[in-house]
Amino acid sequence: MSEYFHSVRLEKEKCKGCTNCIKRCPTEAIRVRNGKAKIIKERCIDCGECIRVCPYHAKKAVTDPFEDIFNYQYRVALPAPTLYGQFKNVWDIDMILTGLKRIGFDDVFEVARAAEVVSLATKRFFESGRVKKPAISSACPAVVRLISVRFPNLIDHIIPIKSPMEVAARLAKRKISLQTGLKQEEIGVFFITPCAAKMTSTKVPVGSDNSFVDGVIAMKDVCLKLAAILGKIDDVEKLSTSGMRGICWAKSGGESAALGDEKNISVDGIHHVIKVLEELENDKLSDMDFVEALSCTGGCVGGPLTVENNFVAKNRVRQIAALNDKRDSVEESAYLDAIDIAWTNHVTYRPVMKLDNDMIEAMKKMEILEEIYKELPGLDCGSCGSPSCRALAEDIVRGFATETDCIFMLREKVRTLTKEMMDLESKMPPAFRKEEE
Repeated sequence: MSEYFHSVRLEKEKCKGCTNCIKRCPTEAIRVRNGKAKIIKERCIDCGECIRVCPYHAKKAVTDPFEDIFNYQYRVALPAPTLYGQFKNVWDIDMILTGLKRIGFDDVFEVARAAEVVSLATKRFFESGRVKKPAISSACPAVVRLISVRFPNLIDHIIPIKSPMEVAARLAKRKISLQTGLKQEEIGVFFITPCAAKMTSTKVPVGSDNSFVDGVIAMKDVCLKLAAILGKIDDVEKLSTSGMRGICWAKSGGESAALGDEKNISVDGIHHVIKVLEELENDKLSDMDFVEALSCTGGCVGGPLTVENNFVAKNRVRQIAALNDKRDSVEESAYLDAIDIAWTNHVTYRPVMKLDNDMIEAMKKMEILEEIYKELPGLDCGSCGSPSCRALAEDIVRGFATETDCIFMLREKVRTLTKEMMDLESKMPPAFRKEEE
């Protein structure tokens, strides 16, 4: 299995071994050993759930520093529509986009506009009849990664269309290159992200061999810079070209609404997503045409790199979108014809439960795992440093843990040893027995 880049990292010196993260990780990718958490890279999907729940801020998302934009001759910001909902009493998208130019960018290209292009491409894909229903959105890289490691039977259901971020990057480079005469490598396009998974997807692109995004900057870093100047901008430029459909992609249900198909469902929050995917795998949702699945609660507005409360931001985005409901993009088809929007390669299954490369050995280890699991209490308390009793059994088989890591098994072991010691003491030779009082 090839090396997989991860944007979610652990700062061990901050970790207190509290076990909060192991219970919330949707793929059981975290263990606590020797008082410190450990992330199992093969299992991690970079959803950022551990970032949210860690009280010591020991988990962090690796993104690019803002200063990296100055490494390019021409700098373009790709703001996710989530950015529009981060500022109190700021309802003008043009104000925010102008602010991006004031803090160092030469131009902006809205990801919301690219989302409208993706919506049109998705409609055409449905019309082609090549859809395996229920089709699953490919917009959230954490969900795509989740499917690749845990739900391989659903891989063919993923819509093979590039994400709005990638489409925006390709369109922006093409547009600016034609306007300025600059080579595309001289133009730096930077995505302003609400989540860590987008950073991962630029390093390990979904559906293509390489990403056109030159850098990913945390939304909270950009918000700090914008907050200092938004109230001081007098000459607001007319920069926004996105409409209601694209802006609403920032919240759960936005992509589904843009498609206009009633036979669809929208699910947000990675644990809810898992439940829906399990039902899909069991053919319980066969009457649905489309599933919009987003790992963050509320959609992208709930990303761990945002600054505003996700429920407040969701409502704000809805109101901002309503102000732009008359703006319809007339160039979607032209954009769609300008670049290749379909995947050039496909998601593959990345097994993480394989106990051994040799099938016979793997089966033997699975039998041992089941026997160990039967002996464990089944409480899934997490005190052992593994998220569940079954995970502990797997860790024991892999050699990463022992049965006495379970406090209940340890207690029984201590009781057994105590009884054995008492039995031995009663059998001591007379010369070594203590004199009875």
